[in-house]
Amino acid sequence: MEKKLKRTINDKMIAGVCGGLAKYLGWDADKLRIVYVLVSILSAAFPGLLVYLILWFIMPEETELG
Repeated sequence: MEKKLKRTINDKMIAGVCGGLAKYLGWDADKLRIVYVLVSILSAAFPGLLVYLILWFIMPEETELG
């Protein structure tokens, strides 16, 4: 089965971006969110909010069927 990067509709807090990334990578969504926020805060070279917004608009949302 081919994996596709999509925003989740069930495992989301804001837009489903981190939930979709976690599902694609096979990671726990909560742990990915924590790592993403920490990297965004601690690294001046990583524009976390901008990347999140871009992914929000670029990543398609998954359908009810998966």
